[in-house]
Amino acid sequence: MINLNNHEAIGFIDSGVGGLTVVKEALKQLPNERLIYLGDTARCPYGPRPAEQVVQFTWEMTNFLLEKNIKMLVIACNTATAVALEQIKAQLDIPVVGVILPGTRAALKATKNNRVGVIGTAGTIKSGAYEQALQAKAPKTIVTSLACPKFVPIVESNETHSSVAKKVVSETLNPLLLKQLDTLILGCTHYPLLRPLIQNVMGNQVKLIDSGAETVSEVSMLLDYFDLANSLQKKQLSHEFYTTGSAKMFKEIADEWLKLGTLDINQIRLGGTHIE
Repeated sequence: MINLNNHEAIGFIDSGVGGLTVVKEALKQLPNERLIYLGDTARCPYGPRPAEQVVQFTWEMTNFLLEKNIKMLVIACNTATAVALEQIKAQLDIPVVGVILPGTRAALKATKNNRVGVIGTAGTIKSGAYEQALQAKAPKTIVTSLACPKFVPIVESNETHSSVAKKVVSETLNPLLLKQLDTLILGCTHYPLLRPLIQNVMGNQVKLIDSGAETVSEVSMLLDYFDLANSLQKKQLSHEFYTTGSAKMFKEIADEWLKLGTLDINQIRLGGTHIE
């Protein structure tokens, strides 16, 4: 049995603001838990980077949160999950959760025709992590994967409601429209911020799977399994938010997405990140 203080926080790491979609779900499903979030916006996106570099950056974020005495780590980034999860899980003595397997399970539960699409960063798609996980559980599944490299920069620049975003999403997803998909995994935690545009292009007959939201259900289960859940209700939990990039831009997106009132965003330096 893992012996940790149940009142310690759950840590979330991501390449940028995308993991806030996971935090939003955590605030809903785990109202008694204190959350600490770190987004590496200065070095985002991770998708085009070499796997070794993504592993290095993920460790830098992980070590920062370990100094905060977190009781569980959520790698709320599909690219980092694909290349770094197993290594980090093997070396930490706290539970570590990634976003790929929960999304995979939800997709297999949702599909009726066994035609599942996966959209993600270049790194996630290149890793084949979703395809391998889907076919390991259901070998007859026909998986269509598509890298969407322009999506993360749109989200990070807070342009999700722009005409440019609408055009980019439509043009990028066009190759999927003839694949007879009935289920599409949003294989990047940034993508739920583009969900209305993605749904509009794919059509209402396609079920969108938010891998980040599914991950929080797994976090909830593991908190109970390891007896780590914070059962003491607090009126006000002091969540912490950190970014390696612009605190102002991060705050704008976090305020709009989380609606937590006034948020203090702390800017930090990791590795070789440059703080303006």
